[in-house]
Amino acid sequence: MAAIENVSGTAFVVAEFRAEENSEPAPLYADPIVGLFLNDDSKRAARRVAESFPPTRDLVRIRTKYLDDVLEKQLRSNVRQVVILGAGLDTRAVRKHSAAVSYFEIDDPATLGLKQACYERHGFEINVTFMPGDYVRDGLIGLLAGSGFVFDLPTYFIWEGNTMYLPRDYTRQVLAELRNHVGRFEVSFDYMAESVVSKTTGDPAITSLVESFASMGAPWVSGIGDIHTLAHEAGLKVVENFRTAELHRKYWAGRPMTSPIFNFYSVCTLASDRT
Repeated sequence: MAAIENVSGTAFVVAEFRAEENSEPAPLYADPIVGLFLNDDSKRAARRVAESFPPTRDLVRIRTKYLDDVLEKQLRSNVRQVVILGAGLDTRAVRKHSAAVSYFEIDDPATLGLKQACYERHGFEINVTFMPGDYVRDGLIGLLAGSGFVFDLPTYFIWEGNTMYLPRDYTRQVLAELRNHVGRFEVSFDYMAESVVSKTTGDPAITSLVESFASMGAPWVSGIGDIHTLAHEAGLKVVENFRTAELHRKYWAGRPMTSPIFNFYSVCTLASDRT
């Protein structure tokens, strides 16, 4: 593996943090697959990030738990397609396999090639279509159209760890494209507050975190101030929205929060009005 840098490289750091939950006495979730992608290089990179800002580990675990829970609810409903944007080393197509559901993953060719080779090597039988490409530059709808995606089937989109790397107009554009072209869907994603990206929270450690991602070649370029306004602009409705501080208290009752960052980092689910 090459040195961990840029947005694709951070996928290995996130995967390391996600994998660490497996060793907890009472884990929030189980991900027995993610370790297949990891090695000494990814461990060193994750250690560097964790040493500079330890709460990063918990941010990843909280959002993983939230998205796993929402996906479980979707799989118990009438959803027939799951699309993972900027999939990185997401393992849900294996962990949450359902014979009735088709998975689609979009990311750069190298990342998806690594995953596909790993899955084939271990003999996983999964219903997933890998779509190499950049969903902003190449066009999300065009990528979906060329992949066998069915636009009028109920679909759930997972958009994890992406929005902070995109200009706000791009985030709005992706949501509007989904609203205009996909019949019935829900989409879940995480986002930072605008004050985190602008480094105006007043917390030096949070500012240091933002700068550390920039130094890895993966700068955070936008936050979201009002999720309801963004949803309205895209013609969507807010199903739920949680600060990770709320989920921290829910998942780890009595465990102290180690940073104000949990009040500035959120996860949400939006839906088309046809859902």
